[in-house]
Amino acid sequence: MAGSTLVLGSGISGLATAYYLRRGGSPVTVLEASGQVGGKVTTLEVAGLPVDVGPDAFLSRGADLRQLIEDLGLTGDIVEPQTGGSYIWSRGKLRPIPPGAAFGLPDRLVPLLRSGLLSPLGVARAGFDIVLPATKTNDDPSIADLVRPRFGDDVYHRMVEPLLGGVHAGDPAQLSARSTVPEIYAIASGSRSVYLSMRKRPKPTGKRQAPLVSLRGGMGRLTQALAREVDVRLNTPATTLERTADGWRVNDLTADHVVLATPAYVTAELLRATAPELANELQIPYVDVANATLAFRPSDVPALPLGTGFLVPPIEREFIVGCSWLTNKWPHLVNDDVVLIKCMVGRAGDRRWLPMSDAEIVEGVRDGLARILGIDAEPQETLVQRWPRAMPQYVVGHAERLSRIDRLTPPGLHLTGAAYRGAGLAACTTGAVATATSIQGAPT
Repeated sequence: MAGSTLVLGSGISGLATAYYLRRGGSPVTVLEASGQVGGKVTTLEVAGLPVDVGPDAFLSRGADLRQLIEDLGLTGDIVEPQTGGSYIWSRGKLRPIPPGAAFGLPDRLVPLLRSGLLSPLGVARAGFDIVLPATKTNDDPSIADLVRPRFGDDVYHRMVEPLLGGVHAGDPAQLSARSTVPEIYAIASGSRSVYLSMRKRPKPTGKRQAPLVSLRGGMGRLTQALAREVDVRLNTPATTLERTADGWRVNDLTADHVVLATPAYVTAELLRATAPELANELQIPYVDVANATLAFRPSDVPALPLGTGFLVPPIEREFIVGCSWLTNKWPHLVNDDVVLIKCMVGRAGDRRWLPMSDAEIVEGVRDGLARILGIDAEPQETLVQRWPRAMPQYVVGHAERLSRIDRLTPPGLHLTGAAYRGAGLAACTTGAVATATSIQGAPT
């Protein structure tokens, strides 16, 4: 047996790590500073319907998370989004994201031209990738370093920035391609033409599965189910972290192992006295984001385009970063009584919302919805969720930073979470599996 473990933080990473440790027979306790579990995986009620105010979906190909959901008895509640695709607000219109545009990079030029997303010149420039010589980059280029020389500014500003920026809330000119989109980094590093290499990717066989799926009733059901399986102490912030002769002490509790499943900046402060070099390496940048969910009467909303929502490139200078029409997107939210629209605001370089009141955020969102979707009615109900320092940024040099963090982490301490090797729910679950495995394989 691996000995006792204290887990700090009850987001998906902390709860999943504790779950795997407990299942393996190790004594484990989770300490949570706030009064509720889940971290950013939180489901609240708007107009009587469950709304995820944090992540509302996960990668369907994430094997560890799918297995965890099965173990918790929730597989039957996995739901796929409605059909219809998504859009990008570009040049005054909602333009369909063309098929095959993985990570914002096109693998077919004719559908891209038909979409109207780019100008004809922009599409022609994207095609230059086919004939250009290989681009020389360093070992850790930014996403912009890979994309702009190959596909041009139009693809970069109107596809890559909204699609990758929408997922990571980041600036692709700062984000490491190697750490943020390893698939694209591998393609670009191993071939002359990114476009032709993407065209050669094997097509999926058998029944096509949606890349992103959710849980009926909201993703909060996952963290609630995990919390029922482990010992969680709410309203218990970690104020001190000290080494002892045979382990670690957090506050007045001792354990053989401590898992820090808190944001990197929280972890850094806890380690400032005990491991100052490690604390310095944990200065990982974060971006502030927020979202506003608005409930409308169906009669007040013009017919929405078939699909699930839209993204907005920074070049358009809109307040809204992205939008999901939830009652069209998820089957468990479809109804005849209310239309729910969730809008995301804030990204790298755009902190306009931070000093605003909730009412001002709602007004900013309503202004955008009127212009983009033609909705000018007063919402019946609104909910604003603020997430300051929410999105860790894997900027250039992130992989080297992780190597230094690994080297400086003392025995018995374990770091896991969105700040390190993947920010999505599936990646965080895989990180939890690795953390629990390293503990249960360690000598007591």
